[in-house]
Amino acid sequence: MPEVLSAPLVVEFPFTRSLGPVQSAFLTGLRERTVLGVTTSDGRTLVPPVEYDPVTAEELRDLVEVAPTGTVTTWAWNPSPRRGQPLAHPFAWVLVRLDGADTALLHALDAPGPEAVRTGMRVRVRWAGERAGAITDIACFEPYDGEAAGEPRPHDGRFADPVTGIVAPARLDYTYSPGRAQTAYIEALAEHRTVGERCPSCRKVYVPPRGACPTCGVATEERVEVGPAGTVTTYCIVNIKARNLDIEVPYVYAHIALDGADLALHGRIGGIPYDQVRMGLRVEPVWSEGGRHPDHYRPTGEPDADYDSYKELI
Repeated sequence: MPEVLSAPLVVEFPFTRSLGPVQSAFLTGLRERTVLGVTTSDGRTLVPPVEYDPVTAEELRDLVEVAPTGTVTTWAWNPSPRRGQPLAHPFAWVLVRLDGADTALLHALDAPGPEAVRTGMRVRVRWAGERAGAITDIACFEPYDGEAAGEPRPHDGRFADPVTGIVAPARLDYTYSPGRAQTAYIEALAEHRTVGERCPSCRKVYVPPRGACPTCGVATEERVEVGPAGTVTTYCIVNIKARNLDIEVPYVYAHIALDGADLALHGRIGGIPYDQVRMGLRVEPVWSEGGRHPDHYRPTGEPDADYDSYKELI
């Protein structure tokens, strides 16, 4: 059996969001080494604060200041920290109920080993040396021998230069393996061929192949070469330039039913003005030098396909 492909893959994007009055006060407070919570109508203090009561959905606006000390309610040891985590050496993830709060805050505890961590231990905030109004302004928690602080104190939530928005980078690192069927598909593309698989039950040919028929649910193994030409079944005009694509807008992305395939794949249409692309247009792949997949599809010059020949693939 040929080797199945695998490769590292990173999905990453910055998530930008604005902050309401409660979250703005909470994050600005961290910048000023102040931990704020919010009180509910039944007297509970929630830390981190939320804008609506999770039980009653009542709007919450009454802010209070709680202590930077607290008690570990539960924990888990992290022996191998990953990139971007609070500490570069092994640490404990802990839920800490700060003094004056009724809920727990998730963060890291700097401890020499799991034997030094226990439920019920006292901890305190270790503030970051440079703070900007983010949860990372709490560098981590550290063991603390002091007693519990008093009741929370009312706070108006006002600070100079409040934080009104944050950018949270979202990133997922993993190893992707396309599996047996798509490995064969990718390797065929490197030879400027397009290969699908035929379902032994319904006899449909699926491109790209998935290793199983999405209709019948049975495994597919019979490989079938399709194309290279095909028919545009439907399309869209792209008017917003992508940051990682050197393609001038507007351009067209289309679903293309390759000859012999029973499933349309998508590709960019080139070699024709965007406003002349149409359903039924006959196209063929254009390969860039050294490319492992078609750069785009261009018109073949054939007459348009009859609608009945591709209507089931729209």
